[in-house]
Amino acid sequence: MKKDMNETKDLRRRGIFLMLAASICFATGGLFMKLIPWSPLAINGARNLIACLVILAYMIVTHHKLKLNPTVLLGAVSMAGVTTAYAIANKLTTAGNTIILQYTCPVWIMIMMYVFFHKKPSRTGIISIAIVLIGILCFFYEGMSTGRWVGDLVALLSGIFYAGVFMLNSFEKGDAISSVFFGQLLCGIFLTPLVRYESDFSAPVLLSVFFLGAVQVGLAYIFFTTGTKIMDPLTASIINALEPILNPVLVAIFYGEKLGTFSFIGAVIVLCGILYYNIKEAIAEKEQAAHV
Repeated sequence: MKKDMNETKDLRRRGIFLMLAASICFATGGLFMKLIPWSPLAINGARNLIACLVILAYMIVTHHKLKLNPTVLLGAVSMAGVTTAYAIANKLTTAGNTIILQYTCPVWIMIMMYVFFHKKPSRTGIISIAIVLIGILCFFYEGMSTGRWVGDLVALLSGIFYAGVFMLNSFEKGDAISSVFFGQLLCGIFLTPLVRYESDFSAPVLLSVFFLGAVQVGLAYIFFTTGTKIMDPLTASIINALEPILNPVLVAIFYGEKLGTFSFIGAVIVLCGILYYNIKEAIAEKEQAAHV
């Protein structure tokens, strides 16, 4: 019994480490997206093509067989959607707005869990959803005056797709790494040709694109898909909270871009809503375990 508990703890620690590593890799995306003077679609195509090769190498080394079925393809669409929407939003609004609105994915996970698995959100979950929605309204209130509301809307859409990515391992016949591979392949094939319309192919730009593909997408999703195999999707998404904090900090330090007043208020509200859910559920889980 004690051995099983130790194994469970070790597995949980490993999952936390993998999700934190993924978050750090993901968090560099906002900065490099701003630094590369290409269109968002060209950037997304090139980085996904590179990431696709990294994922393929990982699958070969680990002897992971590539799977293809309707569930995997649905996951691939989610993957392609989240990277494309994220790239577009980063060019239309601030990096902070983009990542915080993408981070609303736990709300969409709760909704998807209800739609697909008929699992109703708890009272804590409903309160968390309400808090997050108030935060979202703050972003769009400021977006209406700054003209960035379209970018905020695309960022919100990336959060919905991101929820689908977190759910990849929850469906029968799902295979997260295969979905990631095919999603990146789709973006690489259809969007990389847009690179020919770009003019800046200097060393810093090409190195930045390579970093985005190899580390910010490729390596990050290796950590991500491995971590979500041993953690439930909601907990994994909450641990990912480091990304929306670190991402705008890096952009503010190295690029000089900051959140507007209402966007900052919205960011605090969204993070508080998600952390509220995390803390309440952790306490409830601990109390339940104590009574077993």
